[in-house]
Amino acid sequence: MPRLSANGVELNYRFDGTDGKPVLFFSNSLASNLHMWDAQIDKFAGDFHILRYDSRGHGQSDTPATDYSIDMLADDALALLDALGIDKVYFCGLSKGGMVGQKIATRNPERLHAAVFCATSSYMGPGDLWQQRIDMARSGGMENVSEGTLARWFTAAYHDSHPGEIAKIRDMIHATPVDGFAGCCAAIKAMDQRDTIKAIDVPVLVIAGAEDPGTTPAMNKLIADSINGAEYVELPAAAHFCNVQAADGFNAALSSFLGKQ
Repeated sequence: MPRLSANGVELNYRFDGTDGKPVLFFSNSLASNLHMWDAQIDKFAGDFHILRYDSRGHGQSDTPATDYSIDMLADDALALLDALGIDKVYFCGLSKGGMVGQKIATRNPERLHAAVFCATSSYMGPGDLWQQRIDMARSGGMENVSEGTLARWFTAAYHDSHPGEIAKIRDMIHATPVDGFAGCCAAIKAMDQRDTIKAIDVPVLVIAGAEDPGTTPAMNKLIADSINGAEYVELPAAAHFCNVQAADGFNAALSSFLGKQ
């Protein structure tokens, strides 16, 4: 897959779908890569030119060994769009990707037709939780955090019924550079967008997993309630990676929202 220089780093990206159609821009979670969106591609390939990328510190993108910030990650996404000559997109981000989307919608609404924030939050305290995860990864590698992560990302029933999918996501977590994981944990640790998102003035959909223990339905609902006119959808029997565990319901909610824009 190609890479482009954007905001001082090389970012790995991929296009799918139909060239010339509106751009649907997917942003990945912490400890994943652009393949976390594989279950969305076939559904939207006919109506959109789909752009995915590995965020800084993830996948095949560069991994500077420093703390990152949500502003920095938003700047990366916008710089990638600039390098590709794309003025405006439909944005969809999950978890960390949703945090980046909130920042873009607040600071740079002119770059968005609409935004979808999935399984995310505008604030993720307490800070010592994130420092603990950083310390665990630095002491024992990503294998030291993967099982706890997977327990939050998928329900126990999904673990039992989809071992192959769980194994694939585990490999994705293990492949994440520790420096990238730590840098993005630092960004999340320092983030508080609870007040700033109240100024967002683009169409917004918030999608939550009803059984998500990390970014709970209440956290997602707070985002929707803070943004004038925002829509909220809660997917039953799904945890954090609701776009994978409840792919059909997720795709239907996203398709319905985009169809109204």
